[in-house]
Amino acid sequence: MIEQLFPNVEWPTMWEATYETIYMTVISVAFTFIAGLLLGLLLFLTSKNNIWENRAVYTVTSIIVNVFRSIPFIILIVLLIPFTRAMLGTIRGADAALPALIIGAAPFYARMVEIALREIDKGVIEAARSMGAKVSTIISKVLIRESLPALVSGITVTAIALVGYTAMAGVIGAGGLGNLAFLEGFQRSRDDVTLAATIIILIIVFIIQFLGDFFTRKLDKR
Repeated sequence: MIEQLFPNVEWPTMWEATYETIYMTVISVAFTFIAGLLLGLLLFLTSKNNIWENRAVYTVTSIIVNVFRSIPFIILIVLLIPFTRAMLGTIRGADAALPALIIGAAPFYARMVEIALREIDKGVIEAARSMGAKVSTIISKVLIRESLPALVSGITVTAIALVGYTAMAGVIGAGGLGNLAFLEGFQRSRDDVTLAATIIILIIVFIIQFLGDFFTRKLDKR
């Protein structure tokens, strides 16, 4: 039945492309979460009336985040080709897509982190400061803990965006389902290959959304 619906699909190749897409997504999400969380915390803490209030640092960080968040991903990949080649020695393959994926998604997630932190009740933060809590304690025990459901929800949205980014990266040789759909599907007029790759991408997205919603509900104590 499956062979009749997808006569041109070479399933071992499809599963290899699926693995590459999942690999790129998982690694880039992990690094995006760390980098975006750090940037978001810096934006929040250096903003007006906060612990590390510093207008210069906030402005510079905000500009950097806005610039990289605004560049279309396909253009960002091209701009980062010299950096990627210098760092990895190649611009092809799943690993070569990671710098662009992380640099493209981390600023996006950083803004989500900043928004999540701004939703925390100021009274909770002030209470911790009045009791002499260290900045590290406020960050870990108050800021991150109180905003955790929103942080998980934000990284879920970012992870789904990254799946789409991997497909775009595949068009210029990064591998994965996007690369397969473009080379084996579109360029060879094999619509069944493109359809199969699309269905698998949708399944990956649905799984990410389900897991994100599940953990968000578990963490939300309201």
